[in-house]
Parts: sequence; C-alpha cells; structure tokens
Amino acid sequence: MKIVIAPDSFKGSLTATEAADAIEIGFRAVYPDAEYVKVPMADGGEGTVQSLVDATSGTIINQSVIGPMGDMVPGFFGILGGSRTAVVEMAAASGIHLVKPEERNIYLASSFGTGQLINAALDHGCDKLIIGLGGSATNDGGMGMMKALGAQFLGQGGAPLAPDVRALLQLAKIDLQYLVPRLSKTEIVVACDVNNPLCGENGASRIFGPQKGATEDDIVVLDKALARYGDVLAINTGRNIAVEPGAGAAGGMGAALIGLIDAVVKPGVDLVIEIVDLAKSLVDTNLVITGEGRIDSQTIHGKTPIGVAKIAKSHNLPVICIAGSVEDGADIIHQMGIDEIYSVIEGDYDLTEALIEAGHKLTQAAQKIAKSLNL
Repeated sequence: MKIVIAPDSFKGSLTATEAADAIEIGFRAVYPDAEYVKVPMADGGEGTVQSLVDATSGTIINQSVIGPMGDMVPGFFGILGGSRTAVVEMAAASGIHLVKPEERNIYLASSFGTGQLINAALDHGCDKLIIGLGGSATNDGGMGMMKALGAQFLGQGGAPLAPDVRALLQLAKIDLQYLVPRLSKTEIVVACDVNNPLCGENGASRIFGPQKGATEDDIVVLDKALARYGDVLAINTGRNIAVEPGAGAAGGMGAALIGLIDAVVKPGVDLVIEIVDLAKSLVDTNLVITGEGRIDSQTIHGKTPIGVAKIAKSHNLPVICIAGSVEDGADIIHQMGIDEIYSVIEGDYDLTEALIEAGHKLTQAAQKIAKSLNL
C-alpha cells in the first residue's frame, strides 16, 4: 500500500514537513509495511518558503530587512534546490505577526522590506521569483516594496510622497526610470489565493483592513487613497489594474506586482502543486492524506487541502483531511473532493498547550484514524 501525505503547515506549531512526519509516525504504527511519500505543501501564504525549500532540498537565506513599522526584522527567502528560482514570502518581511497589536498603524505600515528581500534574491543570481502574498500588515498598495526597488511616487509638484498611505491621495506620477534593471530580465510569478480587486466593497481596505487595525473611518480614507493609486496605475499601464483579480491581495501589493513589474498571478496552491510535482507522487497511490491548522468554510477558497483533493480526485483517489481544529461550516469541503475530515483537538482545550503538543497530538490522531481504517 502506498500513502501520500501532503499537508500544509499547522501555523504557529508545525511546518508542513513536521506535520507530514507526525502523520507518518501515526500511520506507520498501524501500517508498518506501507510505502509513505511525504510532500510538504503550502498555498502561497506563510510557510510557502519552508515547504518549497523542504520539497526541493533547497536553501533558506537569512536577510535582515526593514519591518512594517520601520524597525529591523530577521527576514528570509528561499532558493529552490537545483535552480535559480527564489521564493519570497511577503509575511517574512512585512507580516502582521511582526507588529505588536498596540503598535499597528495601517497608514504607516510599509512593504519596503519585501522589496529588500526581492533585491537580495536578485543579488544571489536568481532569474525567477515566486512571491507569496498573505499575512501582511500593510495596506500601502506595494508602494514601499516598489520604493525599495527604485520606483518613485511623486505628487503634483514632482516631490516624492511621504511613506504614508494617505499620501497616495496626492499621487500624480509613478516614475520607474530608476527601477532595478535586473527585474526586466526576471520571471516573476505571484502566488495568491484571493481574487479581490484593489478598491470598493470587495477591495483590499474593506475586506482586509479591519484585521490590520483599520477602523471604519480608516477604511474610507484607505479606499480613496488606493482608488487614486489605481487611477495612476491605469495611466502608467493603459490597463485598469485596479479591477484585475488579485490586485487587492496583501493590502494592494497585487496591484503593484501586476501593474508595475508585469508579474503573473497564479493560485498559490496550484503553483506549489506544480513545483513539487504532486501528480507524479500520486502514481500507484492508494490513499492521500492532507491537512492544515484549521478547516472551516473559508478552506474552499484556494487553501491547500482543496488543491490536494482536486488533483487526487483526478486520479480517483480517496482523500482524508486532518486539521488542528474543525470549525462550523467545514462540511462544505466534502463537496470539493475530501472524503473524511478529522480534528486533532476535540472538546475544550487550552490553545497554548495544544500548540506545544501539536506534533504528539497529530501523531495520536493519525494513529487513531489508521486503526479505524484497519477495521
């Protein structure tokens, strides 16, 4: 019997590789003679670099950068094994987890550090970049990132704009003449699991602003600022970038990547599936196991378990999903190719303890599932 184990990370506790190891230990206790193939997965958000580096035997490069609120933070990016492809995770430089709740300022939070990571990857000779969006603290439309790459954001009189989202209300021109030349020779792919436009009721400010500390009044200002940004992007590119799917991802970072450096946007999980060649692993497989930290009604929107299930079902394979917790509305994922859902945590639990014991608990859950299958 061959079992493919392809989970995402269990955020805050286990990397995708650690989760796969824990599941294998549990199943191997019941099926010791089975063949186990572990494929660490991700969906473009936090954990994508580690998963792809692990899957390709690549390298993590540590690089200190300027964080969202202007202090230095320990960023990183990955280089895939046997290639000149770098993977940059926006969250590693500009992530909301890098800012204490009481220090968050949606107007001043900058994506500058993400641009620094891109520069560092280019300095390492990489000619292809995969940029994972998600988990950002910013709503600056990628202005900070583009400044780090040499772009200038100018007001009516030609003066550079202040590093404040509100300054975009005065944006008159985006000057790209000093953009890092190597970008034009680099293939850039954006891993993104949302289709939100830049502005409006489904835009970056309205949908993602509140989780970054934006009040209702802030959202109105932020949306107007990004709308002006979208108008200038249209002048620069001749395209209505603001309405393109994914333009609103990561506080409008998608708009900068699509409109100013001609990146191609792909669903994150599909991109990871392609890189790790999951389809090849599924040949002659009997069972596929996937999972992530939480399963709920939002899982159907481009998350790892759904991507894994989709390709598994194209091979007519049964799919089990193991989650740290299963929330209300999770049953909808049965319609997307997942046959059974199991939760590691049952009943009341202490979150801190659950995170500390995540590996052990996941192994226990996997062994319990395997015993049930063995019956």
